[in-house]
Amino acid sequence: MTLEHTPRRAGALRSALLIAALVSAPAVHAASVTAEDYRAAKSRIEAEFKEQMAACDRYTENPRDVCRERAKGKEKVARAELEFNRSGDPKDATKLALTKADASYDVAKEKCDDRSGKEKDICINEAKTTRTKAVADAKMNQKVAEVRRDAFEDKREAEYKLAKEKCDALAGDNKTQCLGTAKSRYGRN
Repeated sequence: MTLEHTPRRAGALRSALLIAALVSAPAVHAASVTAEDYRAAKSRIEAEFKEQMAACDRYTENPRDVCRERAKGKEKVARAELEFNRSGDPKDATKLALTKADASYDVAKEKCDDRSGKEKDICINEAKTTRTKAVADAKMNQKVAEVRRDAFEDKREAEYKLAKEKCDALAGDNKTQCLGTAKSRYGRN
């Protein structure tokens, strides 16, 4: 049986594809998080982390190390999700995607420790490649969001200028009312 057809490799490939899909998915819009909710969520994340780390003690050797890496990754991702939900900032969405990529990489790399020789090298290279792709997707998504925001602002500016020009064709109260409506509609002072 060749290396490409082993069940372990197929499972790792499915996991890598799932992780890449999750990381490249668009971020869910941010919900407002109160200070009290934020503190409670941080406490919950910390408690879950401690619980998961304690559960890892039932394993030995590398399975325990993999379990611990998974618990650390879940904690980091949960904290990054909390920060994004708190701020709604696209930069925090990128940080979340990068955190997911790093957490997945750390777990995948730890899983490679069970292997040796060329098989281990391939496993580590697969983990690195998956992480590199996820990081590239996160950066691309950030750039796309920035371009969309800039395009939206350019469109709004052009629409405002057109509305203002139409108002300039009017006179008196009609012009004043038209300008007021245009300023209100396009967020001008």
